[in-house]
Amino acid sequence: MNSPDADGLLAEQLLRLTRRVHRIQKRHLEARGLGITPAQSRLLRTLAHYGSPPRMADLAQRLEVVPRAVTTLVDGLEASGKVRRVPDPSNRRVIRIELTDDGRLALRELRGARRTAAEDILAPLTGEQREVLGGLLDTLIDGGTAAGTGPGDAGPVAD
Repeated sequence: MNSPDADGLLAEQLLRLTRRVHRIQKRHLEARGLGITPAQSRLLRTLAHYGSPPRMADLAQRLEVVPRAVTTLVDGLEASGKVRRVPDPSNRRVIRIELTDDGRLALRELRGARRTAAEDILAPLTGEQREVLGGLLDTLIDGGTAAGTGPGDAGPVAD
């Protein structure tokens, strides 16, 4: 499978799988009635990986989006009580974003929705096929380099 046509087919398959994952995840999110978009879900998951509340710029960098996109996501999550803006203790001009108790509860629900969505998608595969797929995906995610050292890699943002 080295021909350009085969590579094009693989690229198309990856895009179709990505769209399917998003569709199924969105369906599971809606079924749980959380009122959270997939982008907000990603921000909450990312936020949970910080030891202390990050700045908006930190979140934008980690998510690889423009700061304005983070502002919009935080606005929505703050309105629903999932996050709050807090002043930086050492520089009151700096605002940090922290999870609320509602945000932590939502994260638990989100993890359940993601697990259920993954089970739906992976159902046709055997355990051995899942292991092979996991190894292949790790290779693609890492870009063929050691874990977490690829160009532009902001590090792992797993659940």
